[in-house]
Amino acid sequence: MKKILLTLMLLCSTLTFSKEMKEYEGKGGGFSGEIKVKVVTDGEKIDDIKLISNKETSHIISRTFPIMRERILEAQSPIVDSVSGATYTSTGIKRAVGQAMKKAGKDFGRINFKTSAPEQPVAYLEPVNTDLVIIGGGPAGLAAAISAKEAGLNNIILIEKMDILSGNGKYDMNFYDLINSEAEKKAGVEDSVEKLIADNSNPYDTPERIRAQAEGAYNLDKWLRGMGIELNHYYSKRGHMAEKNAYAGEHIQDKMEQRVKDLGIDVRTGTKGLDLIMKDGKVAGVKVQNKNNFYDINAKAVIIATGGFSANKELLKKYVPGSEVFQTSNQIGATGDFIPVFEKNNFKVENLDRLNIFPFIISKTRDLTGGGDGFILVNKDGKRFTSENITYATRFETAQKILAQKDSAAFYIYDQRLYDSSYRLQKHTALGYHTKAQTLDELAEKLGIDKANLKATVEEFNKAVRGEKKDEFRDKPTKFEFSSQGPYYGVQVESAVHMTRGGVVADEKTQVIDNNNKVVEGVYAAGEVANSNSGAYSAAVIFGRIAGVEAAKYINNK
Repeated sequence: MKKILLTLMLLCSTLTFSKEMKEYEGKGGGFSGEIKVKVVTDGEKIDDIKLISNKETSHIISRTFPIMRERILEAQSPIVDSVSGATYTSTGIKRAVGQAMKKAGKDFGRINFKTSAPEQPVAYLEPVNTDLVIIGGGPAGLAAAISAKEAGLNNIILIEKMDILSGNGKYDMNFYDLINSEAEKKAGVEDSVEKLIADNSNPYDTPERIRAQAEGAYNLDKWLRGMGIELNHYYSKRGHMAEKNAYAGEHIQDKMEQRVKDLGIDVRTGTKGLDLIMKDGKVAGVKVQNKNNFYDINAKAVIIATGGFSANKELLKKYVPGSEVFQTSNQIGATGDFIPVFEKNNFKVENLDRLNIFPFIISKTRDLTGGGDGFILVNKDGKRFTSENITYATRFETAQKILAQKDSAAFYIYDQRLYDSSYRLQKHTALGYHTKAQTLDELAEKLGIDKANLKATVEEFNKAVRGEKKDEFRDKPTKFEFSSQGPYYGVQVESAVHMTRGGVVADEKTQVIDNNNKVVEGVYAAGEVANSNSGAYSAAVIFGRIAGVEAAKYINNK
């Protein structure tokens, strides 16, 4: 009887003191719109956080939310560090959780972009030993890690200074300069290594590297498909997407990240490479920083895949004066951190003055935009001010002309024909980035453009297309007359630094070369960090693969 009474008393006590879990919704503004979450809480303890809806780009929210959820649950507070590379999205999540908790009776105060976790003391940790360390978790770094593991190397550490992986690759629509692909064959395209070499030959790279890239491109599709990466849509010349209505970048990077995870590779995000460890003229590791923790990673070989410096205005101003005024379409981690390291260690660097300017990004979101010829570029007055036929040689000049317009505003105006021909334009319109209108008057009003001038501009543009007058800005008019019937579309645009072309010099095996034109033992470079003739996304993956294989050979032969 006493046991029964004791059991009943304990049960009553549990019922009395346990708190009921309830769900509260909260909203916060992210990069592209509202983020809505559901917080499961007893009013004090945060038990779970669920994402209800958002307008963020999928490749950002899918990487950011799990990290933010983990940080908030661990801290039991939305006052935590944002995910680097996704500050606006992180802040939206934190604000949404804060709002939900305020409804639950616990107020964490105002949360802004500077709200972060309390500063931790500086700590110097014991060194870590491994066979291979890869610096940078973009396309080149991930490809290097996978290939090194597939080549039989077991002890690999990949560090990435941002909190999320995949660099600029996760944003890309097109995976071009890929040959011998299943999609190319299905399209009936006859291509070859020699044809790609002929198309890519130029004075900024060696014949050996150009051939290595072409041969790598020939075998790449098979390797990608082995990871479940299927680029099934072929278009233009050697352009590939996952599907006709699906970007290549998100698909490729998701699968490569998963492959790295499946292979059990030690990935350390939020960990920045500071300097190389040099011993007897050889590279023997890297000094790193994770928040306020500093330590050495000793390694038998190092692969550097840290990207370019498109997001570093000081370096842009130093090497390409005038380019620092442009936005960048590259990810914010592209800051050229290892350029001083190369110079200090007598590594050879070349062509740091070469940039790839992308003609049009959406001013508000920095997304690459545009969709072929037949559009009209106008300013706020509704007037054209430059040629729409933009070549590689005229991109810098076009970028300057756009910024020279009133309020630095330029508008990319197009009709239904161009909309129907471009998935990118369709996607951006569906996301609400582009404005749609039934008439030119309506479009002008929505975009803040002079109505009368816009209609007159379209009329003059069409006269030039029909050959009734000379085009004021183009030597050769487009063959597409602008439609006399709506709907019409438009978006405010500007040009941006998309990537840098120069960097540390590496040979066809990705071995780094010093200023005496000798191979630096134990170090390899792949991707945008290396001096290259090619801006192709595929080239980063190809040379990442080569770096992984060569580093594995070097280590296994030691």
